[in-house]
Order: sequence, then C-alpha cells, then structure tokens
Amino acid sequence: MKSSKQTRREFVKQTSLIASSLLAMPLASQAQFQSSVDDSIKVALVGCGDRGTGAAMQALLTKQNVKLVAMADAFRDRLEDCYKNLMADDLSDWSGATGNIKGKIAVPESNKFVGFDGYKKAIALADVVILTTPPGFRPIHFEEAINKGKHVFMEKPVATDPAGIKRVLDAAVVAKQKKLNVVVGLQRHYQNSYRELYKKLKEGAIGEIVSAQAWWNSEGVWVNPRKYNQTEMEYQMRNWYYFNWLCGDHIVEQHIHNIDVVNWFKGSYPIKAQGMGGREVRKGKEYGEIFDHHFVEFQYADGTVLNSQCRHIKGTYSKVDEQLIGTKGTIFCGDANIRDRKGNVTYQFDKAKENNPYQTEHDELFAAIAKDEYKFADTENGAKSTMTAILGRMATYSGEVVDWDKAVNSGLSIMPTSFDFDAMPLTLPDADGNYKVAVPGVTKFFA
Repeated sequence: MKSSKQTRREFVKQTSLIASSLLAMPLASQAQFQSSVDDSIKVALVGCGDRGTGAAMQALLTKQNVKLVAMADAFRDRLEDCYKNLMADDLSDWSGATGNIKGKIAVPESNKFVGFDGYKKAIALADVVILTTPPGFRPIHFEEAINKGKHVFMEKPVATDPAGIKRVLDAAVVAKQKKLNVVVGLQRHYQNSYRELYKKLKEGAIGEIVSAQAWWNSEGVWVNPRKYNQTEMEYQMRNWYYFNWLCGDHIVEQHIHNIDVVNWFKGSYPIKAQGMGGREVRKGKEYGEIFDHHFVEFQYADGTVLNSQCRHIKGTYSKVDEQLIGTKGTIFCGDANIRDRKGNVTYQFDKAKENNPYQTEHDELFAAIAKDEYKFADTENGAKSTMTAILGRMATYSGEVVDWDKAVNSGLSIMPTSFDFDAMPLTLPDADGNYKVAVPGVTKFFA
C-alpha cells in the first residue's frame, strides 16, 4: 500500500523479516509473538445504499486481493440490506457477474458502524475507502480518509455547496502530497467509447470546439413517504434526493455527468452561468425544495457556450447525452461517432468493444494500488465539475448571471450545523408541510 510513510511491499518485507527473526527465538518467546501476514487490500464502505452496494461489489470483483473489512451507514437497515446483498449466492441482479464474493467479505458485527460518526471507525480499519453516502457528506468523509492516509473511491458529486467544494479541493492537495490514489465516479472517463472520442478530438477530428450541448432529461427517481414519528432529520435523510444540502438538486446529482464530459473535452471550466428553471409539474411537498427542470447557458473563457438542460417530469421526452460542435465536425457521444459538417460519419466507435465503465474504474484503481503506483488524482476535476453544476443551480434559482470566482470563493454553506437525528436541518417545512422553494428574481446568493 502506498502511503505517506510506507508501501505495502515494504510492510510485507519488514513483517517477513520479523517473522524470520522469531524463528531464532526460544520456543516460549515465539508463542508470545504469533504473526501472520495478510497481504489483502482492506476496504471500508461508507454509505450502504444501492450505489454503495454496487461499488463494493465492483471493488470485490477486481482481480486484486481485495477484502471488505468494515461498513458504515447512518441507518442500520441500509447497512444490513447491503451486507445481505453482498453475501448473496448470485450477483447477477446487481453486477451481471456469476458466482459470489463471499470469500472476500470479512465484516464481523464489531466492524458494522451505525450513526453519523461511524465513518471514522470504518475508515480507520481500511487501506481503501469507498464513499457512497448522499453527496452532502462527501467533503467531511473525504477529508477524514485523506487525513488518515487512505486511497479513495468516491461517488459524484463531491459536494453540494461552494464551502464543500473548497474543503474537497484543500484535501486534494494533501492527497497529492501523500500520493494517495483517488477515483471519482464520473465513469465516462473510464468508458472505452468516450476515451476513443476524446482521443480523436485531441487528434483534431472536429477542429476547435465552438459550442456544446448536454442533456439529462428523464422521469425522475424514487420518493419515500414520511413515516409516523420520523424526526425531520431522518425524513430528509431518507428522502435525500429532494433536499439541496444532501443532493444538490438533480442538476448536481445526475446532470453533472454530462456537464463533466464537456469540461473534460474542453479541458477547462466555465467562468459564468445564467439560466432558468422551476417547478412546473412536481409541486408537491414530497419533492422537498428542488426544481423539476433547469436550462443553463455556461460560458467558457474563450467564448464557447455549453447549453445544458435537465428535467425530471413524467411523460416527457427523455434524453441523456452530450454533443460537441467543432469547426470541422461534431462529436455525438451517445452514438459514439463523429460527423463532418455535412452530416457524414467520419468515425464510428465499434460498440462491440464497449466496456462496463463502473467496473473499469475499480479495476484500474485497485490494480494501481496493488502495484504501489500513484496514477489517479481525479479529485480536482471532480470538484470543479461539481462546482460547475452548483453554479448552474445558483443561476437557475436566482435568475442572475453567476460568476465562477465569486461563487467558489463565497464560502456559502447549506449544511446543518450539527449531525444528529434530533438536530434540525437549515431547510424546514412550514405548518402545512411545504418547503421553501427558490424563486428566480427573488432568491439571492450575494448582496
């Protein structure tokens, strides 16, 4: 394991030397110094929902000697459901893989941690940490993992407000100093078709990028009804998708994927954004405080514009895709091809060569860790693409032009001041159970 002080190989070598020296000791002394070398890469899972279950499976399905040794979640039932699914005889429902991973799971009851502080105990037991809680907690958990010298896989987005972005970027500096591998779950970076399209772009296949479009239009996700005797904190945690401190709104939680592709292919991040959005259909109290549609115009320093749209409304046109228009042609990411200005296909990726990028990101991360290689530093891009999406939310909520530098340096935080099931989030319902929703032209972020 590569850490700030010692690699796995050095550790194994030193332990082997100690074991050898014990052989020369009197028999009575040897009994007091029993030692066995476990060369596995120990993993802790923090956040045991569906995505956490999937990510843990993908980590354990790599070719490396990986062992899950600790789990943490705010809720006992989520942790137990995750553990049950990981221990299943057939993984096909989750991963498409045959067989099981039982032999790679070593999580006794003492290593199952429940509550808001359980992440610290889980992180302490591992070499690699998988962070898959609702994204509002990501900065806190990532900072702890890096300070403790752990490699990290963390899901996107990596924060929900500018203060969280700053915290993640500061931790990224420490991660680089310690040579800790960090992979962020923006899996298109690990997808064969996107990698080939990016390669063609760098070879000049479409000339200079002049504009881009990105979409995440779908019907939306789950809703969990409020239950009798739930505290407000528990209700919001169980319905994290509908509260900005936990989710960031769907422009941050989902649409980040498409926005990130444009940032990646552009090799830069926007300098400002303006847009529109609101709640046209999903107006019920069960949808918390988030919008059901956003349309944002992001502007880059060179004048390039990204037109970005996302929607969560049933019965409407669905599209999840990216398109980059250049002086010589256009990249159509969903079709995995490039067309010239007349619409002729000049490059087509062979879709038979497509991979499972969710698995690949773990395969490559754990291969690097096993070889003591420092290869992955995804944090800065993950943070800046997250900030791009947050910038878009601030633009649609306010109806104003929002400047990148002003927003990212604002210190704006929407997180609760304390974490406990009896503590109160900053966003609370009125007497009728409705939450305050942003109003463009009225909502302000800056004086």
